[in-house]
Amino acid sequence: MGQSVTVEKLMTDNDLLHVVQGEEYLSKKTVGVADISRPGLVLTGYFDFYPHQRIQLFGQTEISYLSRVSHDKKAALFDRMCADDTPCFVVARNLPIPLEMLAAAKKNHLPVLQSSSATTYILSVLTRYLSDQLAPRKSIHGVLIELYGLGVLLTGHSGVGKSETALSLIKKGHRLIADDRVDVYPENEKTLMGTAPKILKHLVEIRGMGIINVFDLFGVGAVKDSCQIQLIINMQKWDPDANYDRLGLDQNTKKICGIEVPQITIPVKVGRSMDNIIEVAVMNFRAKMMGFDASKTFRNNLLALIRENSQHNQQEN
Repeated sequence: MGQSVTVEKLMTDNDLLHVVQGEEYLSKKTVGVADISRPGLVLTGYFDFYPHQRIQLFGQTEISYLSRVSHDKKAALFDRMCADDTPCFVVARNLPIPLEMLAAAKKNHLPVLQSSSATTYILSVLTRYLSDQLAPRKSIHGVLIELYGLGVLLTGHSGVGKSETALSLIKKGHRLIADDRVDVYPENEKTLMGTAPKILKHLVEIRGMGIINVFDLFGVGAVKDSCQIQLIINMQKWDPDANYDRLGLDQNTKKICGIEVPQITIPVKVGRSMDNIIEVAVMNFRAKMMGFDASKTFRNNLLALIRENSQHNQQEN
């Protein structure tokens, strides 16, 4: 069975719905798909491909149409719409709720919810929320921080200094998302998100000191619940025999949850100020995203110098 969210949690996490009827069923009913159903076609009696496992959202169009339908037909429609795995009925804009809906929902143990918000707004908020909650998650070792508005995942072997570097960056005004373990999930085909496991939220482990609470020490501006992972910085212990990229011409990526994320490797050596180096690396990465690439400038300058020397040599000969 895949992931699911109870209707109770959905209401708690999104302050736009209130219970009209069936509060006792909120913790028992679950949502297992992110799509929301606008059952306009179903209300005409067409039940082929009826997505009964989705939240059924009624807006002005649906409620207006139902006002023209006879009592018996509405009763039959709603009774048929109440499948065992239907999570709930939601009525937008505080529109009047048909009595037949309430009766069928009560008979089939289904919650009926209402909202003052517009139908499209409810659809957008709930779809985004459910997409995040139901996305397949993967737990990876690393530290996720937000620098200059970019989500940066620090990776590397245990003891390389990821948490200590993150703490230095937090002191400079950057924000912590997760330390040690990062829960990652795809928001869509191109966007990878990261968040902290609940038990580790706002916490950082510093060897020799123990666990510290970043929220308590540095305030609300030093933490963030989640962010997009846009860059991976792999921190490696210095190896004098390793061939590190010195010009920035290599374009490496790492695939996580099927999404390719840019990755750079930075060697860690005694005396190197890793927080400053990582800040500059992120600034340089952001500049490349905007079209300013120092490595390309160097390469173009080098090619121009080679051509100039070649022409000079030809003239002398």
